[in-house]
Amino acid sequence: MLAATVRVTGDIDVAEECVQDAYARALATWSSSGIPVRPGAWLTTVARRRAIDMGRRRSTHERALPLLVERVAAPAPADLDAGPEIVDDRLRLIFTCCHPAIGMDARVALTLRLLCGLTTAEVARAFLVSEATMAARITRAKKKISMARIPYRVPPLEELPSRIDAVLTVVHLLYSTGHTAPVGADLIRRDLVERSLDLARVLRTLLPEDADVAGLLALILLTDARRATRLGDDGHLVLLADQDRAQWDQDAIGEGVALVRDALRRRPPGRFALMAAIAAVHAQAPSWDVTDWREIVGLYDVLVEIWPSPVVALNRAVAIGLAEGPEAGLAAVDALGSEPLLATYSYLASARADFLRLLGRSGEARSAYEEALLLSENAVEREFLADRLGQVEG
Repeated sequence: MLAATVRVTGDIDVAEECVQDAYARALATWSSSGIPVRPGAWLTTVARRRAIDMGRRRSTHERALPLLVERVAAPAPADLDAGPEIVDDRLRLIFTCCHPAIGMDARVALTLRLLCGLTTAEVARAFLVSEATMAARITRAKKKISMARIPYRVPPLEELPSRIDAVLTVVHLLYSTGHTAPVGADLIRRDLVERSLDLARVLRTLLPEDADVAGLLALILLTDARRATRLGDDGHLVLLADQDRAQWDQDAIGEGVALVRDALRRRPPGRFALMAAIAAVHAQAPSWDVTDWREIVGLYDVLVEIWPSPVVALNRAVAIGLAEGPEAGLAAVDALGSEPLLATYSYLASARADFLRLLGRSGEARSAYEEALLLSENAVEREFLADRLGQVEG
């Protein structure tokens, strides 16, 4: 809805206001008139009509305002649904937010906030920074778009390489946030998962020869193939080691593996191709016990060289523990203890707790699980950690 409304307003802040007005109107009218057949289309139409009305009232001041959109004829409001036009509007907004004039972190953060519907707190958590820092970063990025008069469009093919990495980063973070929601009662946010998959497929159509696009689509397909098995019938978290692999989506795995092969042909391979290759090792292993952890460690070794992310380093440390034993894993995890970006990252504490538990160091494991519980805000993960803590105490 925001992406469609920006095309009318030419201003991100005004578009956000129009979308909020549409929701307020829905709250006021749907209780008496009933929910329309296509509520998304109703809201989008109201927001765009509101944008046109505001534009008419402000027409006398428009010449003095910096515009986001190159002046084109705005389409008349229609009874919209989430069809190709909406997907195209989303891409326009992504590429606008990912303009090279904006810093890389700000590009990704702004797109996650505006297009993907994440709160500022959720975006901050994805970047491992404070909410105040992220709010300031997003505000500066909005001002940059307005002052630089960045056009609202998908750029021509020759300009895509300068923006595609940021776009892929956005889609990946969008999927990661949907795959395991940072906060709330649900482990998975299906809306974000489906949106990221749709966008990855659109990008694959737009850039069919791009190895990074193929790698990202493969990563999403291979990881999401396990979605149905990540929760038990009782709603409790089911670890990868305990999942019923017969229920994994074999069509998605087949498509993902084929895309991985395409993505790995580029030399050197990109980060998304390597992450997809790791996911493919898991997807093709008949069981947890025969997973080739040494191959996974080798892939992480290459990945951490081209993308020195603290989270990647932590994943590599866990893989070392599974390949060489809990003592080696604990040493690799402890080596990351001074990394500032991981200081409030719950998975560092939980990984350390698991290795301590396997080594029989119950007192230290209990403290680590308690720390992980304090840092985790997802209800499903908290329940799992509480169970583990109870086992250690027992």
